[in-house]
Amino acid sequence: MNARRYAATPARPSAVVTVLALVLLTLGAPLTGGAAAADGPTAKVSKAEAGTGGTVTVSGARWRPRALLTLLICGQNMIGGTNSCANGDGRAVTVGADGTFTKKLPVAEPPKPCPCVIHIATVTGEAAAADVAFKVAGHPVAPLPKERTGGERLSVLSARLDGSSGLLTWFGAPPRRQLVVTVGNLGSTPARDPVFDVGTSHGVFAPSWEEQRWRGTLQPGKKEQVKLDVELSAGAHGDYLVSLRYGQKLLVEQPWAVGRPWGVTLFWVLLCVVVSASVFRIGMAVVDKLRPRTARAAPPPPSAPPSSGPGAASGARPALPWFTPDTAPEPGPRLQISAPSEEIRPTPKGTT
Repeated sequence: MNARRYAATPARPSAVVTVLALVLLTLGAPLTGGAAAADGPTAKVSKAEAGTGGTVTVSGARWRPRALLTLLICGQNMIGGTNSCANGDGRAVTVGADGTFTKKLPVAEPPKPCPCVIHIATVTGEAAAADVAFKVAGHPVAPLPKERTGGERLSVLSARLDGSSGLLTWFGAPPRRQLVVTVGNLGSTPARDPVFDVGTSHGVFAPSWEEQRWRGTLQPGKKEQVKLDVELSAGAHGDYLVSLRYGQKLLVEQPWAVGRPWGVTLFWVLLCVVVSASVFRIGMAVVDKLRPRTARAAPPPPSAPPSSGPGAASGARPALPWFTPDTAPEPGPRLQISAPSEEIRPTPKGTT
């Protein structure tokens, strides 16, 4: 009996320690989960319901400082992506240095029925989003569509960029291409009207994403060719990267070398030449207009024709053409030879 009592005595502290450990683990689990939940971005609205034409103030905290956010009112809890949102009445806001923001959002009816949410998401950088329940007064309410089971698993088998740049692109028009991918469904459920995110990035900047819906059904174990349009901004040139993702999974990245729009450079060169030539001609015309005028020498008077006056009767010689009247030589005395009065006869030889 004593042996049994002493052998059972050491087991009591072990049981107590085990129970205490389980209690601590149970208490610590909610605390950890609450801290993790508090680390994400949050958002709230000033009122839970408003009608079309009114405004609602949206504020948030714990967002990345200086991040650019978009605020949208979406129907059907944004199950169909931004296609169910009032994109034309959305607003953008920049987060402050302390991670908070406040923005007034006009109330507009989304294209899909309620239940509605106000969707806040980052535009650039690391993806982050938050949804706040909101009711649009007077907007119809419909049951939510059946959620997908998530059994579809899409994968890209091949990808290429189709298209070429035209003359307008050479002069700065937006470059356009078509991303052609062969998508296979490796999951167990069909993918109906999948929504892809097409992104373009340049250099070290993060991609700017645009949602595009492909109309069709991709059955399990099948593959389909999907064509999605890609467009850059006007005047874009350099090395770009086209990305495609489905959900949060990046499917493929395709490089795109965009040529420089030399037509724009040629236009500016010609414009500089024409403007410079015009300014030069205008300047020369102004200088010619403002410079002083010098007196021109009067032409010499025409020479008078020889007259039959007294000077001509006295035998004065007219002035030579290469002398001026002042330097013409004066006429000298004339040499007169008189004829002999007697005839001179030759003397015969032998006479003296």
